[in-house]
Order: sequence, then structure tokens, then C-alpha cells
Amino acid sequence: MQDDKNLSEIKIEDQKIIQNKELSIWEALIPVFALIAMLAYNVYVFGDDALSGSNQFILLLGGAVAAIVGFRNKVSYERMIEEVAENIKSTAGAILILLMVGSLAGTWLISGIIPSMIYYGLQILNPTIFLVACLIICAVISVATGSSWTTSATVGIALIGIGEALGISLGMTAGAVLSGAYFGDKMSPMSDTTNLAPAMAGTDLFTHIRYMAYTTIPTFVVTIIFFIILGFTQTTTGDANTQQMLTDINKAFNITPWLFIVPVLVIILIIKKTPPLIALLAGTILGGVFALIFQPHIVAQVAGVEKLNFEAAYKGVMQAITVETSVATDNEVLKDLFTAGGMKKMLGTVWLILLAMVFGGVMDAIGALAKISSFMLSLFDSVFGLFASTVATCIGLNFTASDQYLAIVVPGKMYAQAYRDKGLAPENLSRTLEDSGTVTSVLIPWNTCGAYHSGVLGVPVIDYAFYAMFNWLSPFTTLIYAAFRIKIKQLTSK
Repeated sequence: MQDDKNLSEIKIEDQKIIQNKELSIWEALIPVFALIAMLAYNVYVFGDDALSGSNQFILLLGGAVAAIVGFRNKVSYERMIEEVAENIKSTAGAILILLMVGSLAGTWLISGIIPSMIYYGLQILNPTIFLVACLIICAVISVATGSSWTTSATVGIALIGIGEALGISLGMTAGAVLSGAYFGDKMSPMSDTTNLAPAMAGTDLFTHIRYMAYTTIPTFVVTIIFFIILGFTQTTTGDANTQQMLTDINKAFNITPWLFIVPVLVIILIIKKTPPLIALLAGTILGGVFALIFQPHIVAQVAGVEKLNFEAAYKGVMQAITVETSVATDNEVLKDLFTAGGMKKMLGTVWLILLAMVFGGVMDAIGALAKISSFMLSLFDSVFGLFASTVATCIGLNFTASDQYLAIVVPGKMYAQAYRDKGLAPENLSRTLEDSGTVTSVLIPWNTCGAYHSGVLGVPVIDYAFYAMFNWLSPFTTLIYAAFRIKIKQLTSK
């Protein structure tokens, strides 16, 4: 067994940055180049089916390449496994939330909650204002809850259904949902990343939020204008088609405003700072109860019986929670909307997250993440170069570590002194961490955020990436501010 004496650890809020003195920058980049090349070829061969399993295995192969580099640089197998285990442990909450989202979607389908949202949404939201409405609704919910994940899993799912019924591209709808959700995730004082970034940079929460508003609000305004213009390009599918769809939804389900009690209660629980897992579990159980009250015929259909009894009620609700469930309809457009995958649908995403954490864990264990960050820091001497290096490192870590928290923690630790040396206030760093680390995570398919939102919304990352304008525009905004020295606060001597 090789000795690990060349490794050092710096603990930051249970996150470890491991440095390896023997590793060169070129060795640190070998696994990155190998992963990118293998993923590119795999997507070329499998296309949209790449996430069905082959991309997951490519991540494992990328981890194997990183392990070989580690062995050559005196990093033990035990060390790598330990870091992989820590990485996987850190995703336990996310995996449980994913499974709970699957179960919630199942009970919200058979209870008529999602069909009711679609039913009323079709009457209120027309294609012209739909995308910008999605953006604003999700921004408000995300600011209130502090969670882009919860926003996506609740109102996001309903908006995807409404958009599909209106004949709007799923990529456009998902882009609007995620742009709004990540605006709120950045600006809400209840967001974990919004608290983590100032902690890493050395400033306080509300100074960070106020300073972040300088780049975030203009970016959001541009995003609003983008979706307003995009909305005018959308055409209705025809009043007759919409009316037929409303009739068919009403025919299949008992549509009533009382069903909105469940999502409202879930949102209230989250606003009250109830852990998301508990709130989603409550929403799942309430969805099952409301299914028995308002849609007993649907529960009987799912259970495969004509008359509902206790055993059939249990079976029908459990089927919706765990496996794929479909509600019968003659309307071809509604068939996909009347189908939910339950927990089973989320297993592919869980698989992706686990193997992404294997790659990120090995990269961390061999010291590659720290080496790449240090190298980026050494490339630039100017103020703009420092900002550009921070942006590139955050985005690079979202690609390599597959985790937005590491994309905040590692650069936050590595660059804090460099910002002080340049006479820059710490809020410059905290803002840049959020503008590039938090928001870009959702644009990478194997990142935990990209895998989660893609799985929850049922839209591949490649389909929504362009339309998630707020997410990819934010890093450019922060670089423009740095280049023209707009709102770049200097350290003040006391």
C-alpha cells in the first residue's frame, strides 16, 4: 500500500480540499480530458439515450482513469474509496428527495392535483404569456422557499404539463422554470448556497445578497425580455383543441379547486423551514388521501379492480408511489400527461448521481481538484484575470466534481487570499461564486443539479440548456462587470 504523506486536508464545513504535492497539472487534467472525450463519443453513438445507462458507465470509467493517475502519484486505494464514500454520503439527502419527488408525482397524478393544475392553467395561461409567467412564478416560489429543487418538484412539474398541453417546447418551458428557480435560489436568504458562498468568502449573508443584486437583477431582466419575445413566437393550437382537452381532463378526473389544498400546504411547510424531505413526504401522503376522497375510480383503475375496497385502495396508492402509473384517456396529447413514473422513474437519475460522485470523489482524493484550482489562480495577475479564473474554476468544478457545493467551497477557499491581496472586498468573491458556481450546475447532465432537474422535469439537459438563459448568462454578466470595473468594491481600511 502506498503512503499518503504527500496529502494534506483542510476541513471547511465538512468539505475537504485535498492537495497532492506530487501531482502535476497535466496529470490532474488527464481524467478531465478522458471523460470529455468518452462522453462526447458516447453521446454521438447513443444520442438522447446516452443517459439511459451508458453515460453513467462512462463516469465510472472516468473515475478509473483518475484512479490510475492517483496510483502513479502515491495515493492509496483506501484513500480514494474513502473520498468516494464521503461524496456519496453527501448526496444521501438529494437521492431521498429524488425518490420522494417520484412518489409525489404519482399520488398527485391519481389524486387529480396535477390534472387540475393543467386544467385551470390552460384557461388562464395562453402561449404568449406562458413562458414569462413560468419564469416569474418560479422566481417568487423559489425566493419564498429558498430552494430551486423544491420549486422544480412542485410548480415546475405542473408548468411542464401545462406547457406540453399548450404545444410549447418542453425545453423552453424547462428553461423558464429553471431560470426563475435559480434566481430565487440565489437571492433567497433561506438558500443553502446563498449562505455557503459568503461563509467561504468571508462576508455576511445580507451584504452578499445586496451585492449580488447588482449582477443578478440585470441578468433576470434580460431573461424576462428574452421570454417575452420568445412568447410572441408561440402560436395557439386552436380553441377547439384546447376545449377538447379541457373536456377530456374533466371526463377523466373529478376537477375541483379543493385539490389545491395539498400543494399549498406543501409550500407553506417549506416556507416554514420544514425539511424538504418531510414536506414532500407529507405531500405524497396527502396526495394519496385526496386520491381516495376525490378520485376513487382512478385508484380502482390503477389497482385493476372494478370496485374499491381497502386492499385495492392500498394497492392503487402504492402502485402510484412506486412504479409507472397511467390514467386511461382517448386523447393522444393527454396520454403522456396522464402518466407518472413513481420512485422507479428516478432510479436512472440516482444511478447517474452515484457514479458522478465516484468520479468527483476520486478526483478529489488524488488532489486533482485542488491542483486545477491552483493552476487557474496562477494564470492571471490582473483583477479581471482573477474574476475570470474564479468563473472558470467554478464551472470546471461543476464539470469535474459534479457537485455545486464543491464548486463553491473549493474556489472559495483557494481564492479568498488572492482577492484580499488585490484589495478586493470579500463580497466580490462570494458574488462570483454564486454567479458561476451555483447557477451553471444545472447545465451539466452528470452534475447532481443537472441530473436532478432533468429527472424531475422529464426534460434532457441538452433540450433546456439554451433556454435556461439566466443560468448561462450569469457568468458573462459577472465578467462584464469585472472587465469594466462596475460595482467592484475595494477593501476599506479600518
